[in-house]
Amino acid sequence: MVGFKKKGWGNMHKQSDTSIILAHSLSIFLWASAFVGIRAGLDAYTPEHLSLLRLLVGSTLLAIFGFIFRIRLPEAKDIPAILLLGGLGFTVYHTALNYGEQTVSAGAASVFVSTTPIFAAIFALLFFGEQLGIRQWAGAMLAFLGVIIISLGTGSTFQFNNGVLLILLAAFSESIYFTFQKPYLEKYGFFVFTSYAIWAGTFWMLIFLPGLGDAIMHAPRSATVSILYLGVFPTVVPYLALAFIASRNGASEATRSLYLIPSLAFIIAWIWLGEIPTFLSIVGGAITLFGVLLSNIKTDKKQDQPNYSL
Repeated sequence: MVGFKKKGWGNMHKQSDTSIILAHSLSIFLWASAFVGIRAGLDAYTPEHLSLLRLLVGSTLLAIFGFIFRIRLPEAKDIPAILLLGGLGFTVYHTALNYGEQTVSAGAASVFVSTTPIFAAIFALLFFGEQLGIRQWAGAMLAFLGVIIISLGTGSTFQFNNGVLLILLAAFSESIYFTFQKPYLEKYGFFVFTSYAIWAGTFWMLIFLPGLGDAIMHAPRSATVSILYLGVFPTVVPYLALAFIASRNGASEATRSLYLIPSLAFIIAWIWLGEIPTFLSIVGGAITLFGVLLSNIKTDKKQDQPNYSL
């Protein structure tokens, strides 16, 4: 009987690991591809209209799924928190990032956005007791160093201006969202709460609705298609995936793999745009990958042992 339970636990553990890896992979790839979509969209849309249209597309898709699966409404006492977290995680993040990228290059912007896991780890430690050991912090710092080296390989400069401050604001607000969604993920589940949060973020963005119709009418089709892509894929899927990871393993682990986004963005740009990465960028990517692996390796053998208590 014990052998049977252990075997069953092992299969469940393996399936859980596979789903976590898949969720991380989807988040990294889709968010890396978003840089191209944002750049294309800003050629024809203002930052606020780009954010609004992107969130409207994502909200509509989730509303369809919500109707099909008949998701329940949130409790009245949770609505203020949902509005706050949705505003920070979607309204503030996307709008500030779009404005910031008007004056900050994509390479430098990716470095500042990569502070999100650091902020999230600090918040998770202070408010939820999610402890990170020396190895995790060392891996995080090493990964961040790799991201900086990647950016230096593009020739990007680190001039602090209003754009940089806006991108740091975006990273900070996003880290608050990722950290403080934890109790609501436990209460509603990752799909339902993420839907609530995206709808809340869209609600705050409706202040920018005037003029959106004219912008759509006059924008080239390629720019609008880019925003449709952003709304369906980089907006909905990665947030659901990270919410799933956070519901299983906490906010600090959910956001740790985001350091890999600049590395993958270079690969996507190489394939799609023919932008060949420099040697310095390749070295930075290798350092980032090693840092992420270092911070995610589990050395505590007790974590690998099955727990038979129910």
